[in-house]
Amino acid sequence: MSKYETIIGLEIHVQLSTKSKAFASDDVKFGGAPNTQTGVISLAHPGTLPKLNKKQLEYAIRLGLAIDSKINPKNYFDRKNYNYPDLPKGYQITQDKEPICIGGEIPIYVKGEWKKIRIHHIHIEEDAGKSIHDQNPNFSLVDLNRAGTPLLEIVTEPDLRSADEVEALMGGMRQLARYLDISDGNMQEGSLRCDVNISIRPFGQEEFGNRCEVKNLNSMKFARKAIQYEVNRQIKLTESGGEVQQQTLNFDPATGKTSTLRTKENANDYRYFPDPDLPPVVVNKEILEKQKAKLPVLPWEAFEVFSKKYQLSDDKAIQLISEKSTAEFSLNLMEKGNSNKAISNLIIQKLKPWSQENSCSISELPISENQLLDFIELIDNQLVSNSIAYERLFPLLLENPKTPVKELAERNDLIQSSDTGELEKLIDEIIAQNQGKVKAYQNGKKGLLGFFMGQLMRASKGQADPKVANKLMIEKLG
Repeated sequence: MSKYETIIGLEIHVQLSTKSKAFASDDVKFGGAPNTQTGVISLAHPGTLPKLNKKQLEYAIRLGLAIDSKINPKNYFDRKNYNYPDLPKGYQITQDKEPICIGGEIPIYVKGEWKKIRIHHIHIEEDAGKSIHDQNPNFSLVDLNRAGTPLLEIVTEPDLRSADEVEALMGGMRQLARYLDISDGNMQEGSLRCDVNISIRPFGQEEFGNRCEVKNLNSMKFARKAIQYEVNRQIKLTESGGEVQQQTLNFDPATGKTSTLRTKENANDYRYFPDPDLPPVVVNKEILEKQKAKLPVLPWEAFEVFSKKYQLSDDKAIQLISEKSTAEFSLNLMEKGNSNKAISNLIIQKLKPWSQENSCSISELPISENQLLDFIELIDNQLVSNSIAYERLFPLLLENPKTPVKELAERNDLIQSSDTGELEKLIDEIIAQNQGKVKAYQNGKKGLLGFFMGQLMRASKGQADPKVANKLMIEKLG
């Protein structure tokens, strides 16, 4: 392993969140009964003509603009001919020489650093159906519901060097698709999957080795296993004097091994030719400007603001950009507030868990922004202790979102006490009840201070001001 460098490029397939298919009006909802969501246009019956889904074009442009791709002003569509068992028309409508997006790059966060992965191009195409091999001992079954579903294929340059980077890119692509509202990115439903092109070369060598493509990986667990197995296979083969052949491979999760599907597959094997039924599509300035206006703050842009402007740790910034709604909510709250660290802690420790438990966006929180800022101000001004605020006041606030925060704290006796007379009385009682520990403290066991402070906080029901109480306790213990 130490002698060889792993070279990886991805072909990422993103299924788009449109209502209908790429070139027909068939429904694309996930989970329909087999073969109930496909029609004569998707299957290219004689006399039928395809028509491009406008949303698919708009989503492709939006993604391209987000990653700084050049948007092709004139788009052509081609037929990719192949013996698809799950696409009966025998070809796939795609783009060959004139893809919608050319170039660009996607930043990924891996092992504490950002790395930019170059994009070769993005093209529009339709999906094939689904072959099912485990429901009948004698036959493979075919579900054509997915046939014709709108896809974007993102083809990277061979810039990835490990399974960690592949996982970071797939996670980043899912996150970006959700930020842009073009796909849910659910790998378990097939909305996001990838083909992994893997090769090896000795460190220092410029020339790439022959690549092998592992098809249709819809799980990062399987992708990682496939990469590890294939890299080891190619190294063993090379070390034994063999030569890696360009192949298309299948990965079997049960065995953890790859196996050959096809050998030396190249573009000319698909016999691409222009689709005679689809005219060119022109992307004008108006379309571009409309999609630019729909771009949200992007994950890496939000990270930059959190880490540089608001001085948060990388770990907190990564957590805050995990979802678009969380990032936008956090940026808005920090713009209005004065305590960035306290706001980030509240969002990470309370608001994100609340949204996950309730299966909703953080923006649907019933508590207003002003209420949240007042909540943080109570803590910052030491009117309510941090633990009491999080454990008792926040649940009360969820139940009474219209009640002013300070009033809610006062009504439930949560305001910290700095009344030295009352605190001295409680401290005297604690000292009287623990004379043995008092003598041990005075003989040098200063760690017992924590015990006494714990007793005091319990006696005061968490309302003792920690700074005032700590000073008084030390004085009383002597």
